[in-house]
Amino acid sequence: MLIDSHCHLDFPEFAADLPGVIARAGTAGVTRMLTISTRVAKADTYRAIAEAHPQVWYTVGTHPHGAGEEPDIAAETIADLTRHPRCIGLGEAGLDYHYDDAAPEAVQERVLRAHIEAARITGLPLVIHARDADDHMERVLTDEMARGPFGAVLHCFSSGPQLAQIGVALGLYVSFSGIVTFRRAHALRAIAKSVPRDRILVETDAPFLAPEPHRGRTNEPAYTADTARALAETLGLDADAFARLTTANFFRLFSKAADGTGA
Repeated sequence: MLIDSHCHLDFPEFAADLPGVIARAGTAGVTRMLTISTRVAKADTYRAIAEAHPQVWYTVGTHPHGAGEEPDIAAETIADLTRHPRCIGLGEAGLDYHYDDAAPEAVQERVLRAHIEAARITGLPLVIHARDADDHMERVLTDEMARGPFGAVLHCFSSGPQLAQIGVALGLYVSFSGIVTFRRAHALRAIAKSVPRDRILVETDAPFLAPEPHRGRTNEPAYTADTARALAETLGLDADAFARLTTANFFRLFSKAADGTGA
């Protein structure tokens, strides 16, 4: 059993054949998946997908690319939307300074901190997006953890080793996507080897970042299996052991899914 801990099943790439996408995942051994929110305003969309497909859980949150659209979202508003039994987490929220047309840094930070507070209110983990913002993310996470603990995962990890080390030291999990299968991703594979095994998750970030040998195609949850094989080899584990490891890690972090209230 593998779990795709991060995909975007509401994206237009899947609109014509979502049942087929989910069926292919099952055939590949990916029996569960977590579809990730990019806008709080679309919470009904994510809920509807999860209600229609028992293999799917969902989150509620605002991606940093959308922070300018929802700049003043309140932690309590986010928290209220997580009451549905199949909503098992928050986000993705974070900091992304890769694009010049993104929301101002101060707005992204404000939205991220609101999500962290919602994570404290609900006890649900936060899915964190970090791109080209390692130093700022380190400061925010360290400051916020000092204010009170919260669970989180650094998703689709592509940052430097220091952010991975800081995240682990703060109690966070680290999730790896198809990037780790790319031929030149030696540094990222080294980071994966450095992360404690009980903190590692696997994901697709579908429809983006298809792993080898599917690179250049639309990514989908079935390809979790390809990333899992590459990570297992990196860690010196067989495929079954890696699947058991990451499934146990997923349920430890996303405990609402494990305790039956998110079943």
